[in-house]
Amino acid sequence: EKINELIPGCITLKPTVYLVNCSQKSFTVGGNRYIKQIKDWVATHGGGLVIPLSIEFEENLTALQKAGDVDGERALLDTLNGRGSVLPRLIKCGYKQLKLQYYFTAGEKEVRCWTVAAGSTAPQAAGVIHTDFEAGFIKLECCSFDDFIECNKGEKNMSSVKAAGKYRMEGKNYIVQDGDICHFLFNKATGGKKK
Repeated sequence: EKINELIPGCITLKPTVYLVNCSQKSFTVGGNRYIKQIKDWVATHGGGLVIPLSIEFEENLTALQKAGDVDGERALLDTLNGRGSVLPRLIKCGYKQLKLQYYFTAGEKEVRCWTVAAGSTAPQAAGVIHTDFEAGFIKLECCSFDDFIECNKGEKNMSSVKAAGKYRMEGKNYIVQDGDICHFLFNKATGGKKK
């Protein structure tokens, strides 16, 4: 704790995720005899998260997906009894261990996903896009991703979310939540309100 106090964000104090590569055969049956030994070793040497995976399995799955072989992909995934690829779990665990989260911005032409530290205020989240957004922050208009999915009827706008009363205006002290859809209003240095 003292090192982290003196040197914030010291790499040696970052949470550790151990990826244990095993054969496709071992992966499909849920691991092998070494996984438990590795987990025990990790627990006695500082702890961390252990995620078994199979590069061989992931390569084969990707090859089937690229080839458009839906039946082959389904058959390969069926060997895992509903577990699926480990890559989505790996991404989620990485974000969680590093205390990161994401939010979205959406416009006419694109939807973007931005990564911020968990606990970031609205101006800090805006600063990830551009420092001018943080410096001239006025307010945030947002809704949660879940509210957007629940209220939206396939529309490419926020009208149904607003009609349901789920679209909010937040100030500088708002802590951006994981999965928020954000629209930042800020004041440009040359004057005038910009979106």
